[in-house]
Amino acid sequence: MNLADWKWLNQSAAIEMNGEIAITAPPHTDWFNNPIPENGALSAPVANAPFLYTEVPGDFVFRAKVRPNHRYTYDACALMVIRDENVWAKAAFEKSDFGTTAAVCVVTDGVSDDANGCNIESDTLWLQIARSGDVFCVHYSLDGEHFYMVRLFSLNAGACVKVGLEAQSPAGEGGIRVFSDVTLEHRTISNLRAGM
Repeated sequence: MNLADWKWLNQSAAIEMNGEIAITAPPHTDWFNNPIPENGALSAPVANAPFLYTEVPGDFVFRAKVRPNHRYTYDACALMVIRDENVWAKAAFEKSDFGTTAAVCVVTDGVSDDANGCNIESDTLWLQIARSGDVFCVHYSLDGEHFYMVRLFSLNAGACVKVGLEAQSPAGEGGIRVFSDVTLEHRTISNLRAGM
């Protein structure tokens, strides 16, 4: 997929070579609106991780193979759908605070939730986000052919959303996040749960 016309929020270094795009996640970067109050108040949204995106109207299926090079807790590659800093969702392959690497989904509507999916014992993972109206579904795959649901949710994201690649290192000193086999199809899938 040609990413030449895609745009940046929080631009970072990126190298495209041999069908892969390597994006540098700077230290202490993330998208997360912490739902846990500190000193009786919610903190401001964190929205400083690099995000390379295109604007997509209507239904779609967005997919990529990711290699986060996990080192620090919460290091991840993610696929994201963004209306603004208060309404967005991401599908991530993340190093959890339990010492595992997992398929993770975060949905934000004002504040974020944070849901770890199954643990993955691999260096790479396929991620997918599919949209049908205001309903979205996140999937993962080990082989790029058989996809399994992580989460189905509704989000009032608007008619046109920013869809793209996010590279993060919330608790660490940064690193290289690698994306390949990026595809974006403008279609409505018949079975959101199955991802087909």
